[in-house]
Amino acid sequence: MSGLTDTHVHLDMREFRQDRAEVLERIKENMDFVVNIGCDVKSSRESVRLAEKYPFVYAAVGIHPSDITGFCYEWEVELEKLCKHPKVVALGEIGLDYHWMTEPAEVQREVFGELLSLAGKVKKPVVIHTRDAMDDTLRVLSDFPETRGIMHCYPGSVAEIPRLKNFYFGIGGVLTFPNSKNLREVVQKTAIERLVLETDCPFLTPAPFRGKRNEPLYTEYVAREIARIKEMSYEDVVRITNENARVVYGIKG
Repeated sequence: MSGLTDTHVHLDMREFRQDRAEVLERIKENMDFVVNIGCDVKSSRESVRLAEKYPFVYAAVGIHPSDITGFCYEWEVELEKLCKHPKVVALGEIGLDYHWMTEPAEVQREVFGELLSLAGKVKKPVVIHTRDAMDDTLRVLSDFPETRGIMHCYPGSVAEIPRLKNFYFGIGGVLTFPNSKNLREVVQKTAIERLVLETDCPFLTPAPFRGKRNEPLYTEYVAREIARIKEMSYEDVVRITNENARVVYGIKG
């Protein structure tokens, strides 16, 4: 087994409808494990179903900030119930998205706080989505100092990392893009012990597959780029990021 992991996949999405079984077979043959991430109640349930069916799939359950319209107590109850499943390893993805702004910033912050409170209640790490909202993300997190987890597709700078001491940083295909100077600096200056591999598949496909659907096996290209930037062996990058993913998600070896 290669030891490759993907800490952030969306295999339940329609982009995998035609060949989901084949993609999962490739994961089984070539990777250690993946974590399927919920974006709403429905996809959270689907994540759990995938995790129940495949030993190498784990689940996270949550409400993406672009999907919080109609957020209610019943949703929280459902997420809390799902979090009791033994293969649910995190609450996510949750956070703030000021790019699409499907709900006003103050509504997003309120729901984000509610879900961070839930994470504390169920004692789960979180997977945080933040887009064009890093300052407010840090501000909300400051009210929950015990929160830990992954900053998904980390969009921040090196300067903000000291304020995220309980977090790992998800590194995906964006690292291979020509204009990813900021992320390359983050990778260069952040200890490998705080990085995890992800794809966010079917989105953010790395070079050399830009324009095609992303899939978990492409974490190999992310790992190779991290190895190049940090002047490490590819094998060490895979081994350490695997260990990091297991630690943050509480997955035993």
